[in-house]
Amino acid sequence: MQTRTVAAEFLGTALLVFFAVGSAVLAADYIGVLGIALAFGFTLLALAYALGPISGCHVNPAVTLGLLVEGRISLRTAIEYWVAQLLGGIVGAAVLFLLAKQVPGLKTHGAFGSNGYGDRSLVHINTGGAFLAEVVLTFLLVFVVLAVTHKVAVVGFDGLPIGLALAVIHLVGVPLTGTSVNPARSLGPALFAGGPALSQLWLFIVAPLIGGALAALAHQLTHPRMGPANLADELSTSSRPGGVKPARPDAREE
Repeated sequence: MQTRTVAAEFLGTALLVFFAVGSAVLAADYIGVLGIALAFGFTLLALAYALGPISGCHVNPAVTLGLLVEGRISLRTAIEYWVAQLLGGIVGAAVLFLLAKQVPGLKTHGAFGSNGYGDRSLVHINTGGAFLAEVVLTFLLVFVVLAVTHKVAVVGFDGLPIGLALAVIHLVGVPLTGTSVNPARSLGPALFAGGPALSQLWLFIVAPLIGGALAALAHQLTHPRMGPANLADELSTSSRPGGVKPARPDAREE
């Protein structure tokens, strides 16, 4: 089972990088920012249904960190997932690089779907702004993942809000930094882009991890483990004269 989950994380991250980053590398002139955002969102949505029941479909070290902070996975599992995700990101970028080299005139050095700030940003955002943007954008993604999943796996309709969140994040983030929110997604393309992409890579590793950890801490406040399934309904019922508090769905008879 452990081999299956690690393989799923490796494959999922590789496919996310190849198809989603590939939309920016190969088709940006034709689909624009909206198309790139939808490519990321739809790819993650499809992977969530395909791999969610196997590994949880983290495909993102920041998501794995969020689940680790919440205590949903062990440190050993997190480390195995991180290794698989980083290797998957590199392999996905390598295959994309080979494909891009078959397109005459396509520039890969210094670009190749990598993330950046300063003169590598469409709006020339500075270092501090890029760091803040990546923290906040990753916060949203990881918070949504934690909120819609009750355990580790993405099942049922859990993938829909996660995919939509990633698409919205890219609509905002692509003009700012190219949108990382995922260290594995940033690592692979940066290795093949080289130059300034590598020198700026640190931000797109550190900031998403901070955003993921903060999202886990915030989620513990808004969704405590022992809290009711629907706090708004419980408070509304208990505030009525003679109201009776509904039993928690997981409550057992003594």
